[in-house]
Amino acid sequence: MRKSKPKSNTKQSGFIRLISGKHKGRKLPVHDVVGLRPTTDRMKETVFNWLMQDVRDAKVLDCFAGAGSLGFEAISRFAASGTFIELDKTAAMQLSNNATLLKLDNVEIINTDALTMLANNLKQQQYNLVFIDPPFRKGLVTPCCNLLETQSWLSEDALIYVEFEQEAQPETPENWQVIKEKHAGQVICRLYQR
Repeated sequence: MRKSKPKSNTKQSGFIRLISGKHKGRKLPVHDVVGLRPTTDRMKETVFNWLMQDVRDAKVLDCFAGAGSLGFEAISRFAASGTFIELDKTAAMQLSNNATLLKLDNVEIINTDALTMLANNLKQQQYNLVFIDPPFRKGLVTPCCNLLETQSWLSEDALIYVEFEQEAQPETPENWQVIKEKHAGQVICRLYQR
């Protein structure tokens, strides 16, 4: 008699695919976590076309890493290092497992609340490429942007990619200039230059 598997909110539900660079074509497992929306290959391709000249050797911060789709893509495209912040313990554990799977020694996974961490830049770290793609309808974009700026997380000419739901109009620091924008259904994507 076969036992049925218990249903769980943390089951493995699919994968993300790295679309270019040294890990091109690699598929990384993703768990089914509430609110997790990995960036689609199509959108990822657009974002990294925007960033084509800016990823190599970048210090990357992925503020709401989720499945790590953007952060791992940047690492695959020869970013110098990546810091992934993820609140959900299961998602953070999967990020660590995927970093091990890719044999990465330049990635740090931090299992904590992004806004809490960003409120104190204790190590005085600065990043020149930042991804902000939080769970939708939680009002996280504006405070995240403000903390990145006020707590000195950004290099002088940092690039910041922000993804948010169409009905939200987050406020960003005055010294951030929109250099690219795309609407995809109910989602707006913007690339800012500091």
